[in-house]
Amino acid sequence: MSYVVIEGLRKTYGTSEVLSNIDMTIEKGEFVTLLGPSGCGKSTILRIIAGLTDVTSGAIKIEGKVINNMLPKKREVGMVFQSYALFPNMTVRENVAFGLKMKKIDRKEIDLQVEEMLAIVHLTDKVNAYPHELSGGQQQRVALARALIVRPKVLLLDEPLSALDAQIRKKLQADLRAIQMELGITMVLVTHDQEEAMAVSDKVFVMSKGEIAQRGTPTEIYTKPESEFIANFIGNYNVFSRKELEQMIGETLPGGCLKFAIRPEAIHLEAAPGDLKMNAIAKESVMNGNIIRTVFQEGNRLFSVEQLHHRGYSIELGKAYACFVAREDVIDLK
Repeated sequence: MSYVVIEGLRKTYGTSEVLSNIDMTIEKGEFVTLLGPSGCGKSTILRIIAGLTDVTSGAIKIEGKVINNMLPKKREVGMVFQSYALFPNMTVRENVAFGLKMKKIDRKEIDLQVEEMLAIVHLTDKVNAYPHELSGGQQQRVALARALIVRPKVLLLDEPLSALDAQIRKKLQADLRAIQMELGITMVLVTHDQEEAMAVSDKVFVMSKGEIAQRGTPTEIYTKPESEFIANFIGNYNVFSRKELEQMIGETLPGGCLKFAIRPEAIHLEAAPGDLKMNAIAKESVMNGNIIRTVFQEGNRLFSVEQLHHRGYSIELGKAYACFVAREDVIDLK
């Protein structure tokens, strides 16, 4: 039996349906991400698991026990918010110890656990600091430590890193995953950031308009999008109609699907045996770190190509190029 099970979950507000027949399973010790654009219902699922929002219908189970009608404090579920929600008049030590004090744990045991937890989140040197003396990243570490120290069965994270600078966010993503693996805790993250979801997750549920559009490992989601929505949202795929792509490659493709997706990095400028060929003109080129993203045009159709940046290599705008893609990298869309 899966550790967390959501069955037939629906949530409506009046005549507006926010969640429609959500089924989801999460294994013990798994890091799961609910990924999707704003308003797709992902945070509502988190709030329902935490007991902060009632369900319209359906069941939420943890370890086989239905928790729909349990009070939030009885669910043994922790939650970390984007806003940190630290107590401003308490030190780091006092913030982290708060949950254990509410459980009336022995003071010596509290001190020992706080020391261990602060070591895990790399804040032992900030034990006596107040929240206003900490950076945003440090405050989020305190919020994480405060939630983890009570050993919840499930830890819910509602866009916890979205307010942080890009460099700090990437560092905390790595730290979050390392902490999750070290403690073996079940975590459910909500984010709209595709890179974040891919970096930390064992399993990803991509949501759209209150439904699960696709589920799978990060690799499965990225390499095998099942719909045009997934292709556009996850990997900046080039999406072609059958007519467009067949005209570009000059041959008929097998099967009956009406649309195809090709990853920008799957298109290259050197031919390999069996590749499909597309002739196009380079229209725009942008270097983003070690990646060069070039927009090509064939007729009225634009498509993107991404390549690793090599010293001395450049695309000449306005020049015609032959672009190639392996047949197995042309993905059928539903």
